[in-house]
Amino acid sequence: MNLKIAVIGAGPAGYPAALTAARLGATVTLIEKAQLGGVCLNVGCIPSKSLLDAAHRLDIARDLARFCEDNVAPTTPMASWSKIQARQQAVTAKLTGGIATLMRQAKVTVLNGSAEFADAHTLNVHTAQGDQTVPFDYAIVATGTQAFVPAPLDKLPGLVYDNSTIFQISELPKTLAIIGGGAIGCEFATLMSSLGVQVQLIEMQPRLLPNMDEGLARVLTKNLQKRGVQIITGQAVTSASVQNGQAALQLKDGSTLLADKVLAAIGRTCDLTDLHPERAGLTWNRKGLEGVNPQTLHVTDSIYAAGDVTGLTLLAHAGTRQGIVAAQNCCGQNATYNNDFIPNAVYTDPELASVGLTKAQAKGLNVKSHKSFLLANGRALTQDQADGFVEIISEADSGKLLGAVIAAPHASEMISTLTLALQAGMTVAQLQQVVFPHPTISEMIAEALAK
Repeated sequence: MNLKIAVIGAGPAGYPAALTAARLGATVTLIEKAQLGGVCLNVGCIPSKSLLDAAHRLDIARDLARFCEDNVAPTTPMASWSKIQARQQAVTAKLTGGIATLMRQAKVTVLNGSAEFADAHTLNVHTAQGDQTVPFDYAIVATGTQAFVPAPLDKLPGLVYDNSTIFQISELPKTLAIIGGGAIGCEFATLMSSLGVQVQLIEMQPRLLPNMDEGLARVLTKNLQKRGVQIITGQAVTSASVQNGQAALQLKDGSTLLADKVLAAIGRTCDLTDLHPERAGLTWNRKGLEGVNPQTLHVTDSIYAAGDVTGLTLLAHAGTRQGIVAAQNCCGQNATYNNDFIPNAVYTDPELASVGLTKAQAKGLNVKSHKSFLLANGRALTQDQADGFVEIISEADSGKLLGAVIAAPHASEMISTLTLALQAGMTVAQLQQVVFPHPTISEMIAEALAK
C-alpha cells in the first residue's frame, strides 16, 4: 500500500487514528501543534483524575480516626498542592512519552507544528525548523476543541481560569466560584472541596448536570452539599468586576458573590480559523466541521474527521473510536461508528455513569424501569458508600435493553458491562444469566434486573 494519510491533531482521536492507519500499511504523518495526547492527556482527563485520586485518598485519611483508639488517633493530614501537582505531572509525562514511543514503533512521522490546508490534498505545516509541505491521499481532522471564557467573566483579568489553565495554578485559593454545573464543574467542586477550598457552584439551568439523568443529579447535589459546596442553580452571571482583589459576580437575581478565583467550566468551542479548511472545501462553526457523516466520519472524498471536531460527542473515548473508524475507512475498510452506545462517566463522589437511553429520554415509549439502591447492597454498606442506585431501562414487551444509569463507587467501571449488553442487543432475560461476584457493587445490576 502506498497510501499517504495525514492526521491533524495528536489527542485521543488523532493518535489512535495514526496508529491504526500505520498498522494497516499506510504512510502516516501526525501533526500536533502542542503536545502529544492533546487536551485529554495534558490538561484534561488524566490530570484531573490524578488530582481527584489524591483528594479521595485525603478524604479516606481524614476518616481514619473513627477506627483508631482515642489515645492513638492519627493526625489529620494537610494537603500539599505542590506534591499533588507533581504526581499528576509525572503521570502525564509518562503517558506522553508512551505515545511518542508508539509512534516511533509504528513508523509514524510526527511533526510538531501548526497545519493549514493548501488544497484538498495538501497541507502546509509550520514548524520551528521551517515550513513543510505534506501531500496526502486522505486527511483526518482531529483538532479538538478549546476552553473559552465568555463575557462577562473576561472582565476579570488574572482571576479566571478555564478547565485547561486551572491545572497550572501555583497555590489553592481560599474561595473558588465555579461557573457551570456540568461534568467538569462538578468534578472540580468535588476536588477543591476535598482540598479545603470553599466552593460556590453556579449553574444557569434548574439543576446540576442538566444533560444527564435527573436522579444522578439529585444524588450528586446531596453529596456536594455534604461537602460544604454552596450550590446555586437557575442563576446566570450578569456582570463581573474586581473588588479588593476578589472577583465580584452579580447574578441574575441581583445578588453578588465574592470569590478569590473563578473557574469557567461552561463548555468548549471549536476554532478552525488557522487550519483554513475552506481551501479544502470544508465549512465549520463553533461546534465543529459541518457535513460530517456520523457513521463513516467522512466529510469530503479525501477528508475525514474524528473527536470533538465532529460535533457528535465531546468525550475522549468517543474520539478514540472515531479515530479508529476514520483510519479504517481511509484504508479501504468499511467501518462504522455508532454514537448511540457511547458511555458517559463523571468522576465525582459517588461516580456517575450512563449509556443509551435514560428514563426521561425514553418517555413516550413502552418501557420498563428496573431500579436498585445501594442501601440494600452489602459491599456498599461495608464501605460506608450507600448513596446511589442503578436504573436499567428496557422495552416492556421484548425486554430488550435500552439504557442504564449508575450512581455508585466505580460506576465508571460498571457501566462497561451494560455498554457491552446494549451493544450486543441483549434482553433483560439474557443479562440475568450473568453471575456477578458477591459481595460487589456490580451485584446491583442483577438486583435491578430482578425488579
